Amino acid sequence: MVTDQVFDVVIVGAGSAGCVLANRLSADPSVRVLLLEAGGSDFNFWIRMPIGYGKTFYHPELNWRYQTEPDAGLGGRPAYWPRGRVIGGSSSINAMVYVRGQHADFDAWAALGNPGWSAADVLPVYKRMEDNVQGGDAWRGTGGPLTITSMDGSVHPLANDYLKAAAAAGIPVNKDYNGETQEGASIYQVTTRKGLRCSSADAYLHPVRRRANLEVRTKAHVTRLLIESKRVTGLEYVRDGVKTTVRASREVVLSAGAVNSPQIMMLSGIGDAEKLSALGITPVLHAPMVGRNLQDHLGFDYIYEATRPTLNDVLRPWWGRLGVGLQYVLTRKGPLSLSVNQAGGFVRSRPDRPRPNIQLYFSPLSYTRAIPGKRALMRTDFFSGFMLGISNCHPKSRGTIELGSADPFAPPLIRPNYLSDESDLEELVEGARILRKIAEPMAGQIKREIVPGPAIESDSEMAADIRARSGSVFHACGTCGMGPDPSLSVVDPRLKVHGIEGLRVVDASIFPLIPSGNINAPSIMVGERGSDFILEDWRRSQADRR
Repeated sequence: MVTDQVFDVVIVGAGSAGCVLANRLSADPSVRVLLLEAGGSDFNFWIRMPIGYGKTFYHPELNWRYQTEPDAGLGGRPAYWPRGRVIGGSSSINAMVYVRGQHADFDAWAALGNPGWSAADVLPVYKRMEDNVQGGDAWRGTGGPLTITSMDGSVHPLANDYLKAAAAAGIPVNKDYNGETQEGASIYQVTTRKGLRCSSADAYLHPVRRRANLEVRTKAHVTRLLIESKRVTGLEYVRDGVKTTVRASREVVLSAGAVNSPQIMMLSGIGDAEKLSALGITPVLHAPMVGRNLQDHLGFDYIYEATRPTLNDVLRPWWGRLGVGLQYVLTRKGPLSLSVNQAGGFVRSRPDRPRPNIQLYFSPLSYTRAIPGKRALMRTDFFSGFMLGISNCHPKSRGTIELGSADPFAPPLIRPNYLSDESDLEELVEGARILRKIAEPMAGQIKREIVPGPAIESDSEMAADIRARSGSVFHACGTCGMGPDPSLSVVDPRLKVHGIEGLRVVDASIFPLIPSGNINAPSIMVGERGSDFILEDWRRSQADRR
């Protein structure tokens, strides 16, 4: 074992939140920061090119490629969970859609006893982190490190047909779903900059990588925290087969995500004492909520054959791929510079719902999903096709992350428990009917509904189809949930772990309730908010010592 030097703070995970922390905490040149990442460099063409995330979806060097346990809600099927194992984390391999969440999401966090997390509290944080190319206003920010680009004006013509159809179906068009209200159909905003992906690493880490007080170590797999007298003093990691110990004089921050942050805590003896003991792990703190409260959005698509060319006709033949490839290389424009999720929106599955509870997706292509480990995300269909999709915004089903063994290199047991709350299935059936309602005004653009097909019509048939075909939309969170009560949460409102000194969790695992929509933006916001709390607490501690 190698005993390494002491840092002021050690950050585990160079993902969406971890890159923010590395930037903000190292801004003070007197603070020595170590950032550890289990994966490697993000200098990769498929990461940089926006549509290239299809190639990273099963990439063994860039992705943890998790599989859940067989899930009863999905008819006994496991679900595939891609998670970034690379600088930038999942922000380097995601679909880049930028969604802050509904104002009511954050007011609900505050109402659970988390001061500082209301919509009014997080709005200036969002604005501070954004550089929206459309300009700033009361809701949008400019001048921040993260570039936000609207695909409006660049999308496939069918995306505008989708907006018209949504309006005809009674869904108003919303020009900025990250503004005053989220409700309505929209062209999506994405985290790209001049035709390239703008990950959290691009926004926050790479611009400060040369700071003398910031060290970044890749291929560093953290195996356990070092705990003395209920205080975290450092950690161990393995790199190239060598175990190394590092010390943190101020604190260790876990930013390893909703799967790995609770996993590291449990491997270190922080979790359900009985379950840890059964695996031969000595309990340090009985914290049964570690790994619990797992939440995720569940989604599915309806596939249509179109009467006009779609991106299938461009991306399927070699000459089409060559053409858009040249366009992208020469101009950084065209379909390769965009997400395939070009439009969507947020709607109420029933008029009496208090707020939007369904997210919509429109993709001007259709594809057959790959077999995990065999090939990339998609193989575009031979016909001209497009997809309408949905996911639930506020699932009530809750799952768990648990250890299957004490081996830090073994994947944890992921049990999402999808659709275990019947209300989730009910609203997804309602959402499926909305897809058909949107498709009706698009009759001129549709030859036929291919999947699931018009024979699937009754509520019971739709429910069976949802159980058979739905899957994660990769928004796992909540497994180190935030709250004031240690019996119901893992971290306090300042993201300190209950019952242990010198340890915080700053990533999507702290969400007490899942936000409405894609969670990369809230994850980066949590990185900003956590940085604020850490710096404030350090300054307060220094003032007290004086």
